[in-house]
Amino acid sequence: MVIDFSIDEFLGGKLKIKQPKKGYRAGIDPVLLAASVNASKGDNILELGCGVGVASLCLAKRVAGLNIYGVEIQSDYAALATENSQLNSMDLNVVSADIGRLPDSVKQIQFDHVMANPPYFERLASTMSFNRGRDASRILKTPLSDWVSVIAQRLKQRGWAHLIYRIDRFDKLFPLLTARFGSFVLTPIVPRKDREAELIMIHMRKSGKAAMRLESPLRLHKGYSHTSDASDYTEKVESILRGQGQLTSWIKK
Repeated sequence: MVIDFSIDEFLGGKLKIKQPKKGYRAGIDPVLLAASVNASKGDNILELGCGVGVASLCLAKRVAGLNIYGVEIQSDYAALATENSQLNSMDLNVVSADIGRLPDSVKQIQFDHVMANPPYFERLASTMSFNRGRDASRILKTPLSDWVSVIAQRLKQRGWAHLIYRIDRFDKLFPLLTARFGSFVLTPIVPRKDREAELIMIHMRKSGKAAMRLESPLRLHKGYSHTSDASDYTEKVESILRGQGQLTSWIKK
């Protein structure tokens, strides 16, 4: 099968990403996730389910001097993540593996931050290539409880985990998280004014003891509906997409 690829610009052209034209294509979610990670120079970062590497590379663009590992079960996408790191002259350690069978090169590290956008449909699925990559990104092959366990195991004490997840599946995820983490900061993501949240950003700390906080929703678009062909992202989101803004205000100084 001949696979068509595109080279897409992220962060206002600061990052170029090669990805398949069909199948899973990275959009705004990994950019928002990366913008919310409170990492500092020298930190060890792990992204579970890194796809073609967008979130990891966006974070590396924002914070210099990070040691970033990306794990991706689909070998085709893992190869693209490596290619994208080279395309942008950036360092990204990519491993093609199931999160339940991580190699020693990953298991021997205790990470300061783990970020992920876990799949949300619970049904069996085999490893898929580009033409079915979109489905693979949504289908939960590894149990959600295993995702939570791996995140907790790979984090150092007091390390932070950062997730973005569908709000209509959050009830399945949250009880698993509260058993392993604390200091929750939750940010609903709404598409427009007067619309219900579709996604939620979750920040949580291993051995965290602070009270849970619910932040004001992050609104993606201006107005109540899309009225023209022009982009109508809010100024805050537009700034993030151009690589000028961040979403780390949730951190209490």
